Amino acid sequence: MTPRRNSALWPVVHTERLALLSDLEILAPEQWKTPSLCPGWDVHDVLAHLTDTAKTTRLGFIRRMFAAGFDFDKDNAAGVAAQRCEDPGETLAGFRQVLLRTSTPPAAPATRLVEAFVHGEDIRRPLGLRGNYPASHVATALAYQLRTNVKMGGGRELAAGFKLIATDTAFEHGTGHEVRGAAIALLLAVSGRPVEADELSGPGAGSLGQGARG
Repeated sequence: MTPRRNSALWPVVHTERLALLSDLEILAPEQWKTPSLCPGWDVHDVLAHLTDTAKTTRLGFIRRMFAAGFDFDKDNAAGVAAQRCEDPGETLAGFRQVLLRTSTPPAAPATRLVEAFVHGEDIRRPLGLRGNYPASHVATALAYQLRTNVKMGGGRELAAGFKLIATDTAFEHGTGHEVRGAAIALLLAVSGRPVEADELSGPGAGSLGQGARG
């Protein structure tokens, strides 16, 4: 991604953080315990993770990975524990403080879009909420996921053998059984998240995302 596109990325991320903050400010106490789409994490955990990743710097990430023995799951768990307060309101206050940060681990800038969109839906969907995501930027995140293997958090293997076509922006990828849907639905499917049956159509709709994640 060029520096110009990178600079255009952050306002999108900041807007998504602000929109999520607005949605979460009205949650009832018991809703924070709702299981998210991210296995093993509830809504409160995912918010803590978003705060943690917003604070993570390139050098800090390297230090943390050494401490975690280069175990991504262990590092993520430590980050959630560090940012998750007993009172969800305090965790939300911590998230409010990082809304405009541009810190990032040593990863492609598009990962910030993946974080904002996928984790936004990890939280919203179980709560019965829906985000209003800019389809062209979702397509950027989707393209990144399709280039990235499953072991690195992507969905390249899950999308193998399918032709993905977004219905809300100009995006096509791959060959094989056709799957059509909004960019956000395609992004979730290749990121290993469940989507509603009516969100995808085409001969491959029932099979997309069913491959093994490693």
